[in-house]
Amino acid sequence: MSQRRALVTGITGQDGSYLSELLVADGTEVHGFVVPGDPQLDALKALVPDVIVHDGDLSSFDSVQAAVDASEPDEIYHLAAASSVAASWEDPVLTSDLNGTGSVRVLDAAKRFGQSRGRAPRVLLCSTAEMFGHPAHSPQNESTPIEPVSPYGVVKAFAHRMAQVSRSHGQHVSTVILYNHESPRRPDTFVTRKITKAAARIARGSTEPLQLGNMSARRDWGFAGDYVKAMVAALRHEQPEDFVIATGVSHSIEDFVVAAFAAAGIDNWQSHVAVDESLLRPNDPADFVGDASKARSVLGWAPEVDFEGLVTMMVNHDLEIMDSVSA
Repeated sequence: MSQRRALVTGITGQDGSYLSELLVADGTEVHGFVVPGDPQLDALKALVPDVIVHDGDLSSFDSVQAAVDASEPDEIYHLAAASSVAASWEDPVLTSDLNGTGSVRVLDAAKRFGQSRGRAPRVLLCSTAEMFGHPAHSPQNESTPIEPVSPYGVVKAFAHRMAQVSRSHGQHVSTVILYNHESPRRPDTFVTRKITKAAARIARGSTEPLQLGNMSARRDWGFAGDYVKAMVAALRHEQPEDFVIATGVSHSIEDFVVAAFAAAGIDNWQSHVAVDESLLRPNDPADFVGDASKARSVLGWAPEVDFEGLVTMMVNHDLEIMDSVSA
C-alpha cells in the first residue's frame, strides 16, 4: 500500500503546525501550500522537517491547481484563511477573496484533479462558529441557523455552503465548525495570546497595562492540538459530514484574564488592566458555546485539555520566553 499523502493549506499557522506533526506521526507524507516568503516557514520546518513545500497563493487558481497536481494528495486540509474577525471589517475585499473564493478554488482544484487522475482526494474545510452571528439558542450545533454579523462570518458561511453544495454533487467534502481554539503558537494579534504575554510581562516586573476591549464577551475556548485531531477524524470518516468542534463550556474575556494572571502568580489583576473603547468590535456576539455531541458520538472525539490547562500552558510558555530573553 502506498504512503498516504496530504496537502495542507495554511500549514505555517497555529493549526497547520499541530496538524502537520499529527499527520507525520501517523506516517502521512505532508505537503504544505505556502505563500512565497512566509516568515513562519522556518519555524514550521524546525518542528516538522519533512514537510514538502509548494509555493502558491490562494488568490491564484493556477497556483492552487499546480500544488494539488504536484502533491497528488489523498487528503486536502484547507486551513488557510485571513483569520481575524476585526481585520475583516478593515478589508472585507481581501477577506472575501481569501476565505470565500479561495476556498472555492481549493474545492474546484480537488475536483479537477479527481477528474483527470481517476481518484479524487477527500477535502476538509475549516468553518467557524462566527457563521452563527448572534445565536438564537445556546449551545449551538450543526443545525443552528447561519446568520453571520461580520464580514468574516459572512464569507466563511459562503465557503461552508459551497462545501455542502460540492458534497451534494458527489465530492467527498467534510467540514469542521470550529470554536475558538488557542495554544502557545497563537500569534499575539489574538486577544488570548495578548493576555498571556501581558501576564508574563507584568509578572516579570513590567508596569505597562494590558489594554482590552469587551471583557464580557464569552467564547468556547479549546486547545488547538485537540482540535486538529478532530480534523483528521472528520476527513477520514466514511461519510463526509459537518461537525461542530467545541468544548461545550464558555468563558468570558475577564475569566481568561483572571486565569492568566493567576497562572502568572498575580492576584490584583484589576490594577494592570484597562478597557480601551477603540478595541470594541462592532456586532460582537455575546456568547458562543458549541455542542460537539455529534463529534463525540460519530467520531469518538473529545477535548483533552480544559480551560485552566490551556491558559496555564500559554502563560508558562510566555514566561519561559521572558526568562530566556533576560537570561
